[in-house]
Amino acid sequence: MPHLIKALVFLLCLLVTGECRKLRVRRWTGTVETQKHGASLAKKPPDVTKARKTKTEQLLKVDDHDFTMRPAFGGPAIPVGVDVQVESLDSISEVDMDFTMTLYLRHYWKDERLSFTSSTNKSMTFDGRLVKKIWVPDVFFVHSKRSFIHDTTTENIMLRVFPDGHVLYSLRVTVTAACNMDFSRFPLDSQTCSLELESYAYTDEDLMLYWKSGDESLSTDDRISLSQFLIQKFHTTSRLAFYSSTGWYNRLYINFTLRRYIFFFLLQTYFPATLMVMLSWVSFWIDRRAVPARVSLGITTVLTMSTIITGVNASMPRVSYIKAVDIYLWVSFVFVFLSVLEYAVVNYLSTVQDRRERKMRMRARSQSLPCTCGISGTRTMTMLDGTYSEADTNSLAGYTEEPMVPEEEQEELHEVPEKPEHMVVHLSVSSESTTTKKKKSLRKLNIIQNTHAIDKYSRMIFPGSYIFFNLIYWSVYC
Repeated sequence: MPHLIKALVFLLCLLVTGECRKLRVRRWTGTVETQKHGASLAKKPPDVTKARKTKTEQLLKVDDHDFTMRPAFGGPAIPVGVDVQVESLDSISEVDMDFTMTLYLRHYWKDERLSFTSSTNKSMTFDGRLVKKIWVPDVFFVHSKRSFIHDTTTENIMLRVFPDGHVLYSLRVTVTAACNMDFSRFPLDSQTCSLELESYAYTDEDLMLYWKSGDESLSTDDRISLSQFLIQKFHTTSRLAFYSSTGWYNRLYINFTLRRYIFFFLLQTYFPATLMVMLSWVSFWIDRRAVPARVSLGITTVLTMSTIITGVNASMPRVSYIKAVDIYLWVSFVFVFLSVLEYAVVNYLSTVQDRRERKMRMRARSQSLPCTCGISGTRTMTMLDGTYSEADTNSLAGYTEEPMVPEEEQEELHEVPEKPEHMVVHLSVSSESTTTKKKKSLRKLNIIQNTHAIDKYSRMIFPGSYIFFNLIYWSVYC
């Protein structure tokens, strides 16, 4: 009996011990689960952008297709529509013969590989990161020198995909392209420049590039303006371009016409040149014996015209043909140069004439007797030269009309009462009124003798010729 009781107690103890162990294990596992759950709650929430990106890639099936090939590869040419919005026309350079333009370039095409199901039929918009994973048209600017896509604050690229697979690809570009300018009528000219778009790799058999809405595909900002040009019109054209090695390509043209403002060049070029020509005419009214005045005036106008011509050509390309401004400036330069040449001729002829008159006076002096009349030798020579000063004229007022002969002749006359064979100069001044008249006549005679005939004709010929040239010039180029 005691042994039976001990066995029952031992079994009871074992049962109690097992139940305690089960409770401990349950409590311990419950604590661990609670700790794990708390730790999961304390974790950082998942990145929604990354989850959305992965979902978008799965939705567009980017990884399921080879986007290195164009849509409908091996089939007909894929049509790609283009429209352009011109934001600004930044600059026009005559020296480099190019222009800089900032524009929004948009492409439209359909790629069925990007179609997706949508209950709302709304499009999805992406930035430039998705562009690197899908096929886009390889449009480039023909004859461009520099171009770049704006990247502030991020790349200015937008991609919009519609559920049926239609794609809109837009980017903001600044491009500097060449423009073949004709300066034969500069600065009274108009220039027509064009920006050309073309696919680089795909011929017209693979890609058909066209203006999406015809002439309405090109839109401009009304606030676009340039300092030197008036923008007359923008228009679009398209044609095929042929390359001997690769074939035919569709090419789109953005054409615009610019007309130059003339007022700046009137103030800086034409008006100063005209003033220099008119200034050179002043020398025709200056006394021909004033050599320093006329020479310095002529040289100054010639150098000024050379400076104007150099300044105009410095801001222009070195073209091999004559420009309209060159014609005006060089004709003006010729007029200025001819005015200097005219004085050289006048001065030479005057010198020759003075020598001739001096010889004649010397001959007349050798054949006649000088009459001193109580006047000093210098005054007598002045009288014989034909130029009378007011002091000499006044000094003759007190003399009579009787002939004055040297003493030797008087002795000969007393000895031999015959007529003298030599000429005797008779000088007399009757009254104050005759003296005043002679003063006025001598002044008029002096003015007439100092004004050469060539100067007289030049005062009329030079202005008349220049006015006639201006009439022809402005009627032809305006």
